[in-house]
Amino acid sequence: MSNIRDVAKVAGVSIATVSRALSAPETVSKASLKKVHDAIEQVQYKPNMLARNFRRHRAFNIVVLVPNMANTFFATVVRGIEDVAQQHGYGVLLGDTRDVLQREEEYLKLVETSQADGVIQLRPHWEGNSILPRDNIVAVSACGCENTPYPCVRIDNAEASKTATEYLISLGHKRIGVITGLADNPHTIDRLKGYRDAISEAGIEYNDMMIAEGEFTMWSGLNAARHFIRMPADERPTAILSMNDEMAIGAIKAFRANKIDVPNDVSIIGFDDIEVSRYTEPALTTIAQPAEQIGKAAANMLLKLIEGKEVRQTDYVLPFEFVVRASSTPVK
Repeated sequence: MSNIRDVAKVAGVSIATVSRALSAPETVSKASLKKVHDAIEQVQYKPNMLARNFRRHRAFNIVVLVPNMANTFFATVVRGIEDVAQQHGYGVLLGDTRDVLQREEEYLKLVETSQADGVIQLRPHWEGNSILPRDNIVAVSACGCENTPYPCVRIDNAEASKTATEYLISLGHKRIGVITGLADNPHTIDRLKGYRDAISEAGIEYNDMMIAEGEFTMWSGLNAARHFIRMPADERPTAILSMNDEMAIGAIKAFRANKIDVPNDVSIIGFDDIEVSRYTEPALTTIAQPAEQIGKAAANMLLKLIEGKEVRQTDYVLPFEFVVRASSTPVK
């Protein structure tokens, strides 16, 4: 059986460098790290990770709480988390919570029983419906919202929504509908605030009939669109802001099934810029969230907290991008 000396010899580095590459890879140069990894594969060395974890009193795992595993936006965030975790020698345990607090509690037990060292929560925090923060658990909120009471990585959701609404107003739209998430979801609240700020500044009166509630799924977007389809044509929105791309895609399907053309009869804007949004027909105008960067920033912040390092910025706001495609056009 091979040992650490064999790895060092094949890699052409010292035993100490191999040891650091295994226990603290962030302290080793990328070139040396690659040499060590290549040598480990060549000599088929199997380090005793259990002994390493015992010595350092860590599990070298983190838990990621994912509210919807089928949502491709979350999948991209997780990709960013995994990239950073792997670079630092940590494993990622995915918890498919399905937005259920009891399922979140079950996954938190992995930290409480020392099977994991910390948690990244992908569901936004809202009062009375969150299990974090918790004194004995190191946690970071990714895809979070303003005023999150523990370290958070997010975009400015209100400003993003305002930007999208102002664009529709600039195209001459005055009857602007919204497909929201669930009413008490903080993302819904923040994005609705941005919409209301934009129409107020433009002198457009807020109208409850312009609001249809969804659940951030394609089906709920399709169902919400029916609320607008049932309205008389001269009262129906000429443009719609959807609070995520999946609901926007569902809405486009509903409108087309009822011979309402997108964008000539109704413009639609999404939110997230998931990969499929650029391939829909028409391609979707949307707010692009930097999903992978959100994941990387959250993972870096969590690992610093786990290692007892200082985190100076605990509310980390990343920039968004407004992407104009074919689903939006000037009002006819």
